Amino acid sequence: MKINNRHQQSVAISVQEAQPHKGLAFVMHGLGGFRDQDHIVMMVDELSRYGYTVVSFDTTNSIGESDGSYEDATVTGSLHDLEDVIGWAATQTWFQQPFLLMGHSMGAMCTALYAEAHPEQVSALAPISALVSGPISLEYKRQTTPQEIEAWEETGWLTRLSTSKPGEEMRLKWSHMADRLQYDLLPLAVRLTMPVLLVVGSRDITTPVEQQELLYEKLPGKKELKVIQGMEHTPRGEYLDEVRQILAVWLEGLT
Repeated sequence: MKINNRHQQSVAISVQEAQPHKGLAFVMHGLGGFRDQDHIVMMVDELSRYGYTVVSFDTTNSIGESDGSYEDATVTGSLHDLEDVIGWAATQTWFQQPFLLMGHSMGAMCTALYAEAHPEQVSALAPISALVSGPISLEYKRQTTPQEIEAWEETGWLTRLSTSKPGEEMRLKWSHMADRLQYDLLPLAVRLTMPVLLVVGSRDITTPVEQQELLYEKLPGKKELKVIQGMEHTPRGEYLDEVRQILAVWLEGLT
């Protein structure tokens, strides 16, 4: 199904309704992702297995079925989409709160930003390979790939090939980074009083372990940080099962 966001762009949504209905969860993909990626489908299926009605969606300005162009992707736009999807869900018969939020990478940051702004609405939070801080992410990238960042800023474009849709070239404007620099989970992390599960791969060079540790240290409530040895930024192959098992244990503990 599709709804319109606040900018009158079409947003593609999937709802996997549970019977009986135990709770509600929203799952959000990362930058340049879409709701049918293997790791997003795995999250939806695991939540469904534990009795949650699950809403997943393609953000605008990505490579899924929603409107917009990837080159215009920003944290702000994706956060607005999450807010608008939750607003739409509030009109449905199966809606309930507090609800659970789960996301990957930039989607994980958006879910955490929402939870910081509305902690009373969120029962639990699971940021997977989370983007923790825009400023820190820029500093970290400067240490690892300075030529790429400098070329991006100078030319206005970052070009890469999609790993989820092989052969598809993806070009991102520098305005994405300018927008990202406005966002940082650390200053308001004290508001994340709900149970929080952080998961990251030991070989993640995009949102590395040390950045997850900065967030973990600031969380005031029940919290876990799981580091999966050998996993990179996105769970694939054997690592999908490892993340699934971690989610299963955590979800079991929420009951």
